Amino acid sequence: MRLSEIKTLLDNEVEARNNSAELSFDKPDPLLVASQYQDESIALICALFGYGNVGLIVRFLQSLDFSLLDCSEEEIRKALSSHYYRFQKSEDVAALFIALKRLRSEESIENIFYTAYKKEENILDGLWHFIETLQSVYPRNTRGYNFLIGSIPKKVLSAGTYKRYMMYLRWMVRKDALDMGLWSKIDKKDLLMPLDTHTFQVSRRLGLLKRKTYDMRASIELTDTLRTFDQKDPIKYDFALYRLGQEKLA
Repeated sequence: MRLSEIKTLLDNEVEARNNSAELSFDKPDPLLVASQYQDESIALICALFGYGNVGLIVRFLQSLDFSLLDCSEEEIRKALSSHYYRFQKSEDVAALFIALKRLRSEESIENIFYTAYKKEENILDGLWHFIETLQSVYPRNTRGYNFLIGSIPKKVLSAGTYKRYMMYLRWMVRKDALDMGLWSKIDKKDLLMPLDTHTFQVSRRLGLLKRKTYDMRASIELTDTLRTFDQKDPIKYDFALYRLGQEKLA
């Protein structure tokens, strides 16, 4: 299939998928929960727990009381003492709530990202600055917590795809029937593809991605290819590619 034909296929998928019916309990997605609150901190929690079986992700997110972000740290620990998810023990879940509670009292997540992003309009610079800030506001060093919030890689191109953060940024920066568009300071042209196994495999099959290794370099390569389809909004194809893979349509 030629690139022009792939672009037509994806453009049609984007148009077909860009509606609220794509977010339902029949088609679960962490964005389903995040979009109910329209809050950058709650959305980040939804994104960071967005790994594993999508049905279980949504079920876990629905079990959380997000109003705890406005409660005392002791109340947070007590209320979340029985909440755990895969690699995260209850203490790790509580730690994320406490870190975001502390952060909310100081600065918005958008402004933290923007501080480093604005220098070269590099979304990864913004991400490393945010992770560093999140780690410093409530230091915790456990396997579960480190997996949840991530770390700054020594070699960016060979690092993981940081899919959950890239997905979060898509939600925050883009605005359509799916994405919330709560932020205004970061340009959607600078977003990177939230590459997961579905989008990686589909992109390889369609010929959008030649790289065989599932890493940040692959995410950047795919984003660059999609920029030839839409220079101003390359990541608009993310949800369409994801659903094509999830539903085994490509």
